[in-house]
Amino acid sequence: MTHSFQWPAFRWPAFQWPAFHWPARGIGVAALLAGLVLAPALRAQKYAVEEGFVDANGLLLYYQAIGQGAPLVILHGGPGASHEYFLPYLLPLARTNRVIFLDERGSGRSQKLEDPAGYTVENMVEDVEAVRKALNLGKINVLGHSYGGVLAQAYALKYQQNLNHLILASTFHSTREMNAVFQKELAALPAATRQKILALEKAGLFDQGHAYEKGRYPAEYMQLAWGEAYFPYLYQKHPDPNFDPATMGNTSWELYREMWGSHGEFIIDGNLKSVEYAGRLGTIRVPTLMVVGDHDECDPSLSREMNQLIRGSKLVVVPQSGHMTFVDQPGLFLKTVSDFVSK
Repeated sequence: MTHSFQWPAFRWPAFQWPAFHWPARGIGVAALLAGLVLAPALRAQKYAVEEGFVDANGLLLYYQAIGQGAPLVILHGGPGASHEYFLPYLLPLARTNRVIFLDERGSGRSQKLEDPAGYTVENMVEDVEAVRKALNLGKINVLGHSYGGVLAQAYALKYQQNLNHLILASTFHSTREMNAVFQKELAALPAATRQKILALEKAGLFDQGHAYEKGRYPAEYMQLAWGEAYFPYLYQKHPDPNFDPATMGNTSWELYREMWGSHGEFIIDGNLKSVEYAGRLGTIRVPTLMVVGDHDECDPSLSREMNQLIRGSKLVVVPQSGHMTFVDQPGLFLKTVSDFVSK
């Protein structure tokens, strides 16, 4: 399905985002844009919006494509979130690129699996390749954020011949090193908070109280883990005033449990524990950019190591920014990405 919407000419230095409430699952781009308060002095432009489903390896995957130009595929985190947390922040990239937002298998509006064992990085790599072929994208630029950056690395390691640029935003290349970061962040908490978190995890977050079926961890754990432990690593300069840790559940807990694990937010012990790319990143030859917040949940040391491993790559540490760099510093993030993919 294709339609069009009005979008303002974008000016990097002067643009100010309107107040934004995280969209509920199911809100489309056209509906979202209709509610934005845009500066009247900016000259309007029209961009094509295409949305639909791609049959990828027997699964229906949802996508939204906005704008024209070199294709830029956006991979979300979670695992098990959706593309919607990028909105409206990444939409200005459609000024110069055809931006393709993808809901990964089992996430957002994409089809879920009956057997969670099918939720693997390797299968999602093949999904991205299937989408590239189905939409006739040719060579693509890929931006992966958080878990999406893990997926982007895996895609590059297998299909770099189909890449023009690779952007790794607030991500990690080694589960062993990421788990070490989580333990440092946990150790930095006040003792009382840390003890409550450990007690809840020891009790069994999924097995006690059927949190798995409810679609999120118990509210007390979410408040401790996201409201107290992770919040300083999510936002720095522009925290979302509507952030509610009790609603941070992913859209696919079968997926999350399979990939992340079932022992809480501070250890990855699902099938993502096999992610150890340090010994292979040196084979990547496509232009690569790392973007990370200086107070990121995925500690900047991880991006610095990736920068050293990928020859000729570029590293940008975004000041006054947490994991959501495009929320804390939208102008800087967008300009950095736009300048990079235009080369």
